[in-house]
Amino acid sequence: MDYNYIALVMFGGMVALLLTGQRVFAVIGFVAAVAALALWGTGGSAIPFTSTIKLMNWYPMLTLPMFVWMGYVMSETRMADDLYRMFHVWFGPIPGGLAIGTILLMVLISAMNGLSVAGLAIGATIALPEMLKRGYDKVMVTGIIQGGSSLGILVPPSVVLVLYAMIARQPVGQLWLAGVLPGLLMAGIFIVYVVIRCGLKPSLGPPLAKAERNVPWADKIRLLSAGLLPLVIFATMMGPFIYGYASLVESSVIGAAISTLVAVVRRRMSARVFEVCITNTLGVSCMFMWILLAALAFGAVFDGLGAVKAIEDLFLQDLGLSPWTILILMQVSFLLMGMFLDDTAMLVIVAPLYIPLVAKLDLGMAPGDALIWYGVLYTITCQIAYITPPFGYNLFLMRAMAPDHVTLADIYRSIGPIVALMILTLIIIMVWPDIALWLPHQVYGQ
Repeated sequence: MDYNYIALVMFGGMVALLLTGQRVFAVIGFVAAVAALALWGTGGSAIPFTSTIKLMNWYPMLTLPMFVWMGYVMSETRMADDLYRMFHVWFGPIPGGLAIGTILLMVLISAMNGLSVAGLAIGATIALPEMLKRGYDKVMVTGIIQGGSSLGILVPPSVVLVLYAMIARQPVGQLWLAGVLPGLLMAGIFIVYVVIRCGLKPSLGPPLAKAERNVPWADKIRLLSAGLLPLVIFATMMGPFIYGYASLVESSVIGAAISTLVAVVRRRMSARVFEVCITNTLGVSCMFMWILLAALAFGAVFDGLGAVKAIEDLFLQDLGLSPWTILILMQVSFLLMGMFLDDTAMLVIVAPLYIPLVAKLDLGMAPGDALIWYGVLYTITCQIAYITPPFGYNLFLMRAMAPDHVTLADIYRSIGPIVALMILTLIIIMVWPDIALWLPHQVYGQ
């Protein structure tokens, strides 16, 4: 059988098994193992073994449990409560102020956690009830919370970008820095959206009542200092890394240690909190390790078949498509897959095909820059996938955590404008790649 047909059978078999609801890493690893043994016999067992050794030797992987631990510590010790109270007091008096404060809360939570789930949980349990109680439009605010929570996989320390970095063989630090400005741009676009909508129709986000606005300045300053504590932790962690005094792994250890120390000093690190944090950290870290192992094995089989070269020849020579046409088609395929698959499944399915192709396209930039930039494009597309019907992950999480009068139909209606704003951000980053590449060039070019 022709190797191209074998690759097609592998790809089709993996998609079919994913539709059965099996775990992503199990499906991908199973297809890779069966294909390796069928093609190369017992010698094919060297492929997963080599992938395991490669992953174990990837030093930046140590950042993953450190940042996940830091995020869970800050979440479980209620530091997010302090943040929201700060935004509540400072932004509540303006129309849509609580929604703006929620977006800023999501940005800070993203900088502490690197996962979408934590931001959604905090937004749905802390911010949503407060806004609904004050007459905010439930469709608008549920959309804002879902869009804002997705920033967790774009703003550093993004766990999804760690996964992309391993598969694309690119530095995690550069990818994280590349996500900073696009993440802030998207948050800024969300804020402008709230300001315009609430400016045109103040009933969507009424300001706080006079009784709630009359907060003494001493209390405002106290809340400001308490709410800015996570920013101080983040700056203490990332400062040494940006200025070259510490490696990325060392910076992650600093962040984990300082967040733990702060929780202990503030007497919020109980035995229960410690157990929850360490259990969740272990679960998330192991999940990503298994996914990476399966992805590396699958990619190795694909490389051995020469499927990547066949795809390059098809697009660049046989069809004669321009580099930008190919790039747009790749993003459209991501958007379509995102309606049915999660971010890790999408990446693992197409990474062996798309990532080498991006490096070969003539996009007017170095191949390394192209892969860093494409990592940001992929992550934005994943953000859209999180909230896109029919199977958007965050849609069902929001329904599970929202009050009963917020229906699934309300949640589905809420994400239309947010998806449009995310696609706008995606287009802006595609047209102006320097938005993503400027910061990595500034830091790593010194």
